[in-house]
Amino acid sequence: MATKKAQSKASAGNDMSGMLKWLYVAGVIVAGVAGMGVLPFLSNEIVGWLLLLIGLVAGFFYFDSADVMNFGLRYLILGAVAAASANFLGIGSFVSGFLNGFYAFLGPVVLAQIVMYFAKKYFM
Repeated sequence: MATKKAQSKASAGNDMSGMLKWLYVAGVIVAGVAGMGVLPFLSNEIVGWLLLLIGLVAGFFYFDSADVMNFGLRYLILGAVAAASANFLGIGSFVSGFLNGFYAFLGPVVLAQIVMYFAKKYFM
């Protein structure tokens, strides 16, 4: 994925970056499982808003906004693969559901990175 913000080697697992990394990973997994539709309690509105909030926090504080071009390109490629898996490849509803959930989770992350990129470029 995209590069994360720099952190010191001495405090690799004890600082805020480690917690944000695991929050992002948990968001990816929950979004993917919710997209698959296996667990019905994950498809309610509260989980959607929580995933949106986690995506925004990860985009603002975990990923480096200078890498927005590469991350955006990966986002578009994942969207094409998610659409192809549902329509053309026929690899199953579970895989395409996971990819669509993951793609929906990455939308707020990319949006937050774009906002931070322009804020740093023009206002800081």
